[in-house]
Amino acid sequence: MYLPPQFNAKDRSHACELMRAHPFASLISNDDDGFPFVTHLPLHLVEEGDSLRLLGHVAKPNPHAKYLRSRPQALVCFMGPYSYMSPSVYPDAMRVPTWSYLAVHCKVEVKLIEDDFGKDRLLKTLIGDHEPAYAAHWRGLPEDFQRKMLAGILGFELKVTDLQAKLKLNQHRPESHAAMHTSYASGGENERALAQWMERLGMVTGPIQT
Repeated sequence: MYLPPQFNAKDRSHACELMRAHPFASLISNDDDGFPFVTHLPLHLVEEGDSLRLLGHVAKPNPHAKYLRSRPQALVCFMGPYSYMSPSVYPDAMRVPTWSYLAVHCKVEVKLIEDDFGKDRLLKTLIGDHEPAYAAHWRGLPEDFQRKMLAGILGFELKVTDLQAKLKLNQHRPESHAAMHTSYASGGENERALAQWMERLGMVTGPIQT
């Protein structure tokens, strides 16, 4: 993605936090005609030392299952909070509107998970992320039903080979920061999240207005 240096997040922990807080991602591969094919799906991040892996699955009828098998490289995009930014945050009038947003892009290598044990473990990991109480229900379902459900998906592990994190918060325009933060802190969920990131990045000095 277009990544001006002022928005390029060098701290990997920022990217990992965004991937965990916003796990519903876009998985992008090329189809047989070379055109991008996108599947929207939840992914689970695993950190092991310097290694990052993403766990997920697609339905076998999804063409993406075939593309992952034949082309084991893909792109994964995570979208964090975003919001419009009014030029009114500046002290002068010669400005234009823009958008603030946080995003992570991962280039990945695909390893397929096709055995029932591996897919069951994968499902339990995702259940643990989003509804831990459902794990007992899943274990209590008839085994033939579980096997049928597992047979209908293709699991995968995505090894992150390149990582980009973009934190676009007008870092290079400090004259806007105080008004930006005041506006975002009093807004909706996305705006409040952006205000918190401004605080985390040290963009707000002095008393914080809310």
